Amino acid sequence: QAQLAESGGGLVQAGDSLRLSCAASGRTFSNSVMGWFRQAPGKEREFVAAISWNGGRTVYADSVKGRFTISRDNAKSTLYLQMNSLKPEDTAVYYCAADTRRSGVLIARESGEYAYWGQGTQVTVSS
Repeated sequence: QAQLAESGGGLVQAGDSLRLSCAASGRTFSNSVMGWFRQAPGKEREFVAAISWNGGRTVYADSVKGRFTISRDNAKSTLYLQMNSLKPEDTAVYYCAADTRRSGVLIARESGEYAYWGQGTQVTVSS
């Protein structure tokens, strides 16, 4: 059974950094686009970043561009999100997801295009 498991969340102060990890098991996602989404209390889940199968192409939400970096290590079946200069508005549950229908020529920002999801990890940024 395919599983995605996020880790690395926590409580930090504004301006701090965190690195989230997402470990895949049960099947390979090395040929798939993978992404990060987040959901703040009372808000809809929103796209954060995504990466092509080989890491050669990345896309970001405008709100995190220049502060967050998505990467992957297919040998370790792990997806990462390096988050720098965190702001209180970054507070949310962060989810990793896999779009097994795409490898990276096209990268979707819509959550409905991603078939596999992790359980999420809480990131809280205090001011």
